[in-house]
Amino acid sequence: MPFLSAVTLVVPDYDAAIAFFVDGLGWALLEDIPQDGKRWVTVAPEGGQCRLVLARAATPAQQAAIGNQTGGRVSLFLQTDDFERDRRRLEAAGARFCEEPRRESYGTVAVWEDPFGNRWDLVEPTRPHE
Repeated sequence: MPFLSAVTLVVPDYDAAIAFFVDGLGWALLEDIPQDGKRWVTVAPEGGQCRLVLARAATPAQQAAIGNQTGGRVSLFLQTDDFERDRRRLEAAGARFCEEPRRESYGTVAVWEDPFGNRWDLVEPTRPHE
């Protein structure tokens, strides 16, 4: 059965994106392979099931898409078991929260932007009552 293994995130610069995700958030740098003037760069959080392919924008159209790859919608969802811990880590790494955390039926959630303007949700799922 096929499964989703990676999602591309267009960024302005490989090294700036690596600095945010790897140095700032502590994600693993899985691959950084030179390829004819570009690089194949993948990162993932510990225990993650899907990788991010960090793709440097190479054309004006790609540059225009940075931070707006899904038309202003949240495009990526980062799940946590400790919302406040990870909120602090994200902010220290350069992320900006667009709203205060809110409680939804599925858990605690807030929209944040990475340093490149991409919108994410940080989600701590509701734990079932025992």
